[in-house]
Amino acid sequence: MKRKILSTLLAAAMTATLLAGCTGGTTTTTEQPTETETKTEDTTETETKTEDTTEVVEETAEPSGDVVELNLWTIDYNGQSTDQAVVAQVQDAMNARLEELGSNARITLTTKVEGEYFDSANLALPAGEVDILWCASWAPTISSTALYNNGYVYDLTDLLPGTRLYESMPEWFWTVAQYGGRDYFVPVYKEGAEGYMIKVLTSTADAIGGVDNAAIEAEPDTYSRLKALEPYLQKAKDQGVKYPFVFAGTPMFYRFYMDKYDFIDGGAMAMLGVDQATDEMVNPIQTEDYLNYCTMMAEWGEKGYIAVDDEIGGQVDASTTQTSDWLFNWWTRVPNNDESIGRDGNQDETFIPVTESWGKSLSSIGSCFAVSSTCTEEEAKAAVDFLGWLETDNTLADLYTFGIEGVSYNLVDGKIDRTADGMQSGSSCYYRSPWCSTSVQALTLEQGEPDDKVALYVDFNNAAKATTSAGFVFDRAPVDTQFTACVDVFNEYGKTLELGGYGTADVAGKIAEFQAALDAAGYQDVLAEAQSQYNAWKASK
Repeated sequence: MKRKILSTLLAAAMTATLLAGCTGGTTTTTEQPTETETKTEDTTETETKTEDTTEVVEETAEPSGDVVELNLWTIDYNGQSTDQAVVAQVQDAMNARLEELGSNARITLTTKVEGEYFDSANLALPAGEVDILWCASWAPTISSTALYNNGYVYDLTDLLPGTRLYESMPEWFWTVAQYGGRDYFVPVYKEGAEGYMIKVLTSTADAIGGVDNAAIEAEPDTYSRLKALEPYLQKAKDQGVKYPFVFAGTPMFYRFYMDKYDFIDGGAMAMLGVDQATDEMVNPIQTEDYLNYCTMMAEWGEKGYIAVDDEIGGQVDASTTQTSDWLFNWWTRVPNNDESIGRDGNQDETFIPVTESWGKSLSSIGSCFAVSSTCTEEEAKAAVDFLGWLETDNTLADLYTFGIEGVSYNLVDGKIDRTADGMQSGSSCYYRSPWCSTSVQALTLEQGEPDDKVALYVDFNNAAKATTSAGFVFDRAPVDTQFTACVDVFNEYGKTLELGGYGTADVAGKIAEFQAALDAAGYQDVLAEAQSQYNAWKASK
């Protein structure tokens, strides 16, 4: 591995060729805008750190310290291949901005498309070819848990306090990203909480005489809110609606009951949970809540509110909501529910909260960065400095995400516009998905995005509550064989139970069979290990 600490500053000249068109267009020259010239109104008006960022810019106008080169690996979700010449243009522009900001970090961008990124990064990390990489709690091969367990990530805990990066997002955002009470991952600031809603298709609701959303929301708990749907489900069934409730093949106890339990098994299952009232590890499958929920689902199946065979057989999926054949569907709470409307064919919809929004372990690192454990301390500090600017500086954030103005996008009425000829011509143009790039607070808005987008996200995150066990991550490695076997059992029993696949009279017996099969697979070992880890975590706080 080439270690890369230089004694002099790199020259970062912006030339006319830097702005050559994506597909060989006319060369133009554009002066790089300052942060204050490009900052959107929403970013400055919401409860963000942009004021602090501006002050830091003024205080650190001159570079200090030796330049540190860092290899940044990042994913491209938007092309079949990557034009490295365009990436190099963006890289040079980013480094020029970093010099302007007074950062001693200089970036070498390595960009790979989705089909190549995860495995390539997994091989490059232990070889010392990566200094900073994008990853996620859910990512194949390089999930946050896999990186942590393999020792591939740098412990940033002692480097973060007082930095621009740490101050750029709420403290709970960091807490729920931790492993073992330590900071290894840097969240991309977007929606960081989790919660669930029921969405209602307006056209079907109107056809059955309306749905009283407010009355349903006013019910005291999840079970009561779901029961309150039943009169409307019956009306929809009576009027021939094909799918009164669309689950899209998804078991929902894990999601709908998160107000009561913080499920810590790391998947959409109900096998392990911390009771939020008692702060104790429990087996949710043996609770009255699980029996009542599965019984209700069985009743819905018997009454035709759920198309059980289609749900379990996969004929009902996310695309079903693009039709008008449904009344209710579940929805993950997000800052802007118009996202659902766009996915569902721009049909009018309304939304009923079922759970509150929760900041829970790993919920803030559905998109994040990590610093490689092969970095020196000086490189790690430079990485923290770079990521601090990436999450707060509008110019750097726009460069990294959208590329170069006049090349990959135009600025129209203060918003990013990529509709001009040549700007969406595949791999020759540069565009990175904002959700896996940088803080929503730092980016210029795109055409079609609401003017209050930043405020929506900040308000959404600020309204979240931290779960009782936020910051605890179950390490299943000591019982991985048993855990994997239990997952297979859940897929056999749990999914059918939670999608109404058994008769009402059979539910209690099937839950007993489910538990017996889990125990045969080693569930009690898994539960005991989880309890031991959780008790140790609580004692260390």
